[in-house]
Amino acid sequence: MAKVGKLAFLLSILVGVSMLTFLDGRPQSSAVVISAVNNTAWKDTAAEVSSYADVAKQIIDLAVFGAAQNRSYRRLADFTDTIGNRVSGSANLEMAIKYMNKAMMQDGLDVHLEPVKIPHWVRGKESAQMILPRVKNLAILGLGSSVGTPTEGIEAEVLVVRSFEELKRRAGEVSGKIVVFNQPFVSYGETVAYREYGASEASKFGAVATLIRSITPFSINSPHTGWQDYQEGVKRIPTACITIEDADLMWRMAQKGQRITVRLTMAAKTLPDADSFNTVAEIKGWQHPEQVNVSNFDMVMESDMGTFSPVALQFTGSVAARKVMEEVVKLLAPLNATKLEMHGEGTDISPWIQAGVPGASLHVADSRYFWFHHTEADTMSVQDPRDMDLCAALWAVVAFVVADLKDMLPR
Repeated sequence: MAKVGKLAFLLSILVGVSMLTFLDGRPQSSAVVISAVNNTAWKDTAAEVSSYADVAKQIIDLAVFGAAQNRSYRRLADFTDTIGNRVSGSANLEMAIKYMNKAMMQDGLDVHLEPVKIPHWVRGKESAQMILPRVKNLAILGLGSSVGTPTEGIEAEVLVVRSFEELKRRAGEVSGKIVVFNQPFVSYGETVAYREYGASEASKFGAVATLIRSITPFSINSPHTGWQDYQEGVKRIPTACITIEDADLMWRMAQKGQRITVRLTMAAKTLPDADSFNTVAEIKGWQHPEQVNVSNFDMVMESDMGTFSPVALQFTGSVAARKVMEEVVKLLAPLNATKLEMHGEGTDISPWIQAGVPGASLHVADSRYFWFHHTEADTMSVQDPRDMDLCAALWAVVAFVVADLKDMLPR
């Protein structure tokens, strides 16, 4: 396929639905996998990369100002409006897989499904109510993998703590109580430990359930859910997230010495692993379409911090590969995103990065990301069509250029 023809084909399928599928030849699942010509000798890299300036401008103009403007937004809106949330093992997830399989086939991609077993946790009906010192309904979301309560629920006195250290200091007060963690938000990376491990830490001292202050710096009475992990050998107790407002309320009551009682009901349960699929789409490379094993992967890419205005590209790879990418990001000047930062990362691409494949992630203006993260408010209403266009254009330029360079990125 000629370069011009390949460019037009890539631009015709800008999708922007949780991942971008722009590659020069190899399969991808939730992260984009790029392969280029398997030629370890590379010379005059800066000149070669700069020769793509016109192509990069065509991509950006088409995605941001041209026929593809708002396409990512429209497609994502149709997808989410049609399917809704897609919890692992759910019927909605299977609907989503069929939707994306059909949509990408209609775009002319080579698509196939790979059978896979996935976790199947069901949240079920859930509720929480403060009984004392006054009656108040509490907004909650059960945390992923939580066990449920007995059918009649759990009604118990509450112990409010602000850290794991305070929990240990007050270990003698924990038995038979619902522990409420009202930890301050420092950063997601640090504070998420309370969501992940709070249930088991409290259970060690005899707690009957835990309610975790949502991992967010901002709230409008919105609980933020997420996965949590039980420790081996520790009794599993029900756990859910609550809002900042309710966690603070119970903390103030506790500081005044008031006795707090909460009734918690959760029908959560874990079922046997469910049958599902990885959805793999390919754009065949024009020179080496056969290059589909890990040693031939040129770069893996992931965007997992929301879709906001792009700031920089983050990259993990060799010093020589970084030199190449420093030239590539210069092509992003029209997007005002020419910085190359350290530490390209992401849950989906980390196995490849650990295997030595260069990896990239997108740094966006994400100060509001954790306002909506894992909440019922994470809807199309918080998406900005222009930001989506900018991100789609950035990924399309990076993917096209890296895939089309004469040489692979040096390992």
